[in-house]
Amino acid sequence: MRKVLLVLALVLSCSVLGYSWGFFGHKVIQQLAIYALPKAMQAFYHRHMATLVETAVRPDERRNSDPEEAHKHYIDLEAFGSNVLQEMPEAWSAAAAKYSKDSLNKYGIVPWEVVRIKGLLTQAFYRKDTDSILYYSADLAHYIQDAHVPLHTSLNHDGQLTGQHGLHSLWESKLPEQHLATYNLKHAKAQYLSNPEHEIWQVVRESHKLVPQVLSFEKQASQNFTDATKFTITERNGRTRKNYTDAFASAYHQALGTMVQDRMRAAAERTASFWYTCWVDGGKPDLDKLLSTPRTKTENKQLKRELKAWKKGNLQEKDLLLTKIRISLMNVVEWVQEKIA
Repeated sequence: MRKVLLVLALVLSCSVLGYSWGFFGHKVIQQLAIYALPKAMQAFYHRHMATLVETAVRPDERRNSDPEEAHKHYIDLEAFGSNVLQEMPEAWSAAAAKYSKDSLNKYGIVPWEVVRIKGLLTQAFYRKDTDSILYYSADLAHYIQDAHVPLHTSLNHDGQLTGQHGLHSLWESKLPEQHLATYNLKHAKAQYLSNPEHEIWQVVRESHKLVPQVLSFEKQASQNFTDATKFTITERNGRTRKNYTDAFASAYHQALGTMVQDRMRAAAERTASFWYTCWVDGGKPDLDKLLSTPRTKTENKQLKRELKAWKKGNLQEKDLLLTKIRISLMNVVEWVQEKIA
């Protein structure tokens, strides 16, 4: 019994740690993107996979110290009018001329930040600068991935305008954490992007078109729940916190169908395509020569094993994801009850 309680305490202490898409989703997507790269890039990126996965969340961490960071992660499209998807210029200069630079900065600049970092990564490849390649690869990936989250394109970014507070974290953090084990994470290979600026705007448009479903399906799922079954209430340091229950998250996830899985897969494919495009535009440097030591047989064998699992869509089943799936509190309670019984 003492052993059961000790394990429970350890698991609970880990499970309250939040992922900010979320930290969990960014890290998983980062790893998936590496498997979509061409062979000329894959060995280099795989060697540095742990670093790229760990730094996938660096832009989020910067938000705590850099007041200029937050607006790089989103774009509140409704602020620019009802026909924004048709009327918003894709180029920064044209958009700034139409809406003003101050307005763009106020309501978010994620597509233009992707274009800016794309240029920096291209230059890093041209210089054959390993540290810069890794740094800008991680940052570029983060902003691309944020653009794949529907609520990163809306003024109603947390459901706060429709009485659905907390929806942002539910969709981008809790749902993938709770259901990743059921996802097929196979996605398409990287492709060269002849117009990266247009491509990231395509991502933004795709995401924004999903916003109505993100909101309506939450309301639909809520019809079968009371506040007591939909939320858990906790008190900490004099503050009340309201979180969605695992049961409600499952019902909402079922209503959404494959939306979260599909956006994760699309984000991984686009991340790989942007990396590949930067490498091509940067002169296709021989990345194997940038490795401090040659690849070993063990490394090559491990990559082959991971690629096989990725192609079958069962990286989770084979326990090959560097970022582990968080055990839900519901599952922990059920496990403890079985042990006590």
